[in-house]
Amino acid sequence: MASNSTSQPPSSDEEEEEQEANSTVQKPNSNSIDNSLDAIENQLSSISFTSPIDETIAVVSADYYHESVSEINDSSLNESYETVGEIRIDNNNSVGESSGSRVWMNNNVEVEVEAEVDGGLSSPSSSGYAGERGSSGGSVSSGSGTDVIREVRDNGESVGDDGVNTVDSVQAEWISGKRHADEDDASISWRKRKKHFFILSHSGKPIYSRYGDEHKLAGFSATLQAIISFVENGGDCVKLVRAGKHQVVFLVKGPIYLVCISCTEEPYESLRGQLELLYGQMILILTRSVDRCFEKNPKFDMTPLLGGTDAVFSSLIHSFSQNPATFLHAYTCLPLAYATRQAAGAILQDVADTGVVFAILMCKDKVVSLVGLQKSSLHPDDMLLLANFVMSSESFRTSESFSPICLPRYNPMAFLYAYVHYLDADTYLILLTASSQAFFHLKECRIRVETVLSKSNVLNEVQRSMSEGGLHIDRLPVDLSARSGSLFHQNQRSQPESVVGIGGPAGLLHFIYRSIYLDQYVSSEFASPISSPSQQKRLYRAYQRLYASMHDKGIGPHKTQFRRDENYVLLCWVTQDFELYAAFDPLADKGAAIRICNRVCQWVKDVENEIFLLGASPFSCLDQE
Repeated sequence: MASNSTSQPPSSDEEEEEQEANSTVQKPNSNSIDNSLDAIENQLSSISFTSPIDETIAVVSADYYHESVSEINDSSLNESYETVGEIRIDNNNSVGESSGSRVWMNNNVEVEVEAEVDGGLSSPSSSGYAGERGSSGGSVSSGSGTDVIREVRDNGESVGDDGVNTVDSVQAEWISGKRHADEDDASISWRKRKKHFFILSHSGKPIYSRYGDEHKLAGFSATLQAIISFVENGGDCVKLVRAGKHQVVFLVKGPIYLVCISCTEEPYESLRGQLELLYGQMILILTRSVDRCFEKNPKFDMTPLLGGTDAVFSSLIHSFSQNPATFLHAYTCLPLAYATRQAAGAILQDVADTGVVFAILMCKDKVVSLVGLQKSSLHPDDMLLLANFVMSSESFRTSESFSPICLPRYNPMAFLYAYVHYLDADTYLILLTASSQAFFHLKECRIRVETVLSKSNVLNEVQRSMSEGGLHIDRLPVDLSARSGSLFHQNQRSQPESVVGIGGPAGLLHFIYRSIYLDQYVSSEFASPISSPSQQKRLYRAYQRLYASMHDKGIGPHKTQFRRDENYVLLCWVTQDFELYAAFDPLADKGAAIRICNRVCQWVKDVENEIFLLGASPFSCLDQE
């Protein structure tokens, strides 16, 4: 997959976009979104469909120099994978289950479409935007809980630099309102944004836009809806449009259309996954029963139901380039001593036995402990969306709250009721129940949990773990014979004042380890030279490309991969038990990198009781979708 080939660390998307937007406007970029979509619109009248293509289409780029991984013994990387250039799969195996995939190409504009699956939700076609905002007479009944949702979200939320929650107070400052709300599709600054997200209805009515005022983007939304309808009228479903440097990714969910327009070089699979999460966040707020409103009234305006949730969507979009859980589909735990985590789990289990469906103790986006009813489990994506919802809603921080929420991967058609209470500045308790009358019962459960956690010193240990961090690459045991079985014993040792070389041993900069069975991951703490948010974003996007390449159904999946470019050496190792993604200094030796990866795996195994929630029911083992 193509890498970011710039030699200097890029600034964040928001900073880069601000610089470009404030630059001279007399000569807009020829590859801007408006030109790209104009090219698409100009082709609509002269498009012809080719016959189905069964073979793989590969686009080769020289951005990456790849080397094969040498075979090594036993607990080492034992299978090699060699590749050259960027490999991009655009056939029917890449996305979906349709066997009718076609490619539509004309004047350097490529559109990928797929035939509708029998029995699936078909999206009604429309000629364009119907009606003005607020013209809908449809509504959601109070029994669905939407009135309560609006009350919870109509409080003044705070958002960060580009409408995000403060996952790290160093990286973002809270401000109220939506960024760049005065922009529209005629603004040069709006067109120069590198990554847009849109949600609209099948009638072309705008629902959400990352940048700009949805009301002013009605015409642009109608253009997107026209593209989708044009392809649907031919019996297909559009998935991807490439225009210059831009990718336009479409996701059709019944009467809801989601679109991402991006020139960030992220792979198609990652962008589609981000749209799935964005749709899941909307379903968490409204449930899929909102589809029935569109069946009754095709012009239904659901924007009022999402009033006050801009911060929630903006926070999720921000996490796409900051949180590996968005593409790993796994959750991470706060490192804690095994006895401490057991103490927290014991009191949560007592609460769950009283009829609570799920009891979750979290610190920011990290799980402290999780307990559910027998044979019930939370999908990692649901945990991600739930944590994002709680952390980005200021009302949850100010008082105990009781709000209806929907877990899309658990049951997309029904509400659960979430009792949320912050125990301190970062630690909060979530109790989920099926009863809308359980507030006072859950309040009593919270008091019991808070009392036990305070007496057993769990809350203090949680804060200490947050301040000390987790796995540090400079503490990686180089001598396997001297390895320690406790992460906290290592953290208490005095560290050498200077470290030879860049990063950790053999130039190790960072790693992510994902346990496949547990659906959990752990990543090392960031350190020099990857210390700024922009550098971390660049590394995460490199991981995204590596992950997409390793799991590409068209040419894989693969077991190992070794990549070298001007920014990193990236090494990935996938087994039936775990996945390891490691980044090294670009001058790192391949053999040394392989040895260090083996030591990382052994290190994780030594401290797994402290970094993973053992005994939790993995979602992959349940017969749920």
